Formats: sequence, structure tokens, C-alpha cells
Amino acid sequence: MSKVEVSFIKYVGKTLELMRSPGLLLVSTSKDGKPNVMTIGWGFIGVIWYKPVFVVAVRPSRYTYKLIEETGDFTVNVPTEDMSDIVEYCGTVSGRDHDKFKEKNLKAVPSKYVKSPIIEQCPINYECKVIYKTDLDSSKVPKEVVSSFYSAGDYHTLYFGEILTVHADKTVT
Repeated sequence: MSKVEVSFIKYVGKTLELMRSPGLLLVSTSKDGKPNVMTIGWGFIGVIWYKPVFVVAVRPSRYTYKLIEETGDFTVNVPTEDMSDIVEYCGTVSGRDHDKFKEKNLKAVPSKYVKSPIIEQCPINYECKVIYKTDLDSSKVPKEVVSSFYSAGDYHTLYFGEILTVHADKTVT
């Protein structure tokens, strides 16, 4: 698949559309280079401090959290609509116990600027370097949100990843 680097603005609409359903694939890697992929359905794309950023929410209980903490980067990969079974699977099993790349025949391709690879089968890939992170303050989260999403007390950490580049398949419009 031939990919070209592009401006992130061109693909924000498609990215946000697919984030809601079926979800996006967040890739991180261990210090020794073993990639892991998890599904995300929440995130933000925008500009802060004059930098393009992708903000992702990761719970400290997730294996991905450990990997982002180790390497300080991640990639966000926008799947095709026919990859919904892969997206669902990657959101239901842990990389601590499963090699999701192998199990779902995903091809990890080295990124240009970060340690975490991109997924070849995904037509849009964002390479992101963590420039800031913050933990959600449980005392400031609305009670209805706590009861719906944080009953176990596992509050997300928000990672602000500067988008260093975006790769897109030439067929994506």
C-alpha cells in the first residue's frame, strides 16, 4: 500500500466519524519494540500551543498505559469499515496476554518519527509524540459520568500527542 504524508486537517472528519463507530486503533510499543494495539472510541484532534495534537484517553489499568509511559509516543490508526471485527477484538483482549498483531494478521510498519509502528492495513495513520499528560481529577468529574464510566475508580490519563506526521493511502479522499 502506497502512503503519502499529508496535513492532519484533511482527515479529521473521517477520523472522528470512525472513532465513534467502529473505533480507532491506538498502537504503542514496549521498550524492546513489541507493538500492542488497543481500540479507542474517545479522543480529540486539534491545535494547542500552535501544534497539531491528538489527545487520547488511556486508563492506568491498561497495558497500553505502561507502554506509552515507557516510550512517550503512540500512533493512531484509522481502520477501514470492513475491519470492525478487528477493532472489536482489539478492544476486548489485553496485550499482556495476546499478540493482537499476530492473531489478527495486522502488519506493523515502522513509523518515520516515533518508536510505535503504524498499521499497514489502515488507510490513515497519525504519528504522535507525547508533549503533555494529565490525569482526570475525580473530584471534578460529573457524578453521572462517574457512575456510567468510572464506578471502579479507574480514571483515564489524557495523553496530548503532537501529530508529527500523518500517512494516508493515496485512495483516501
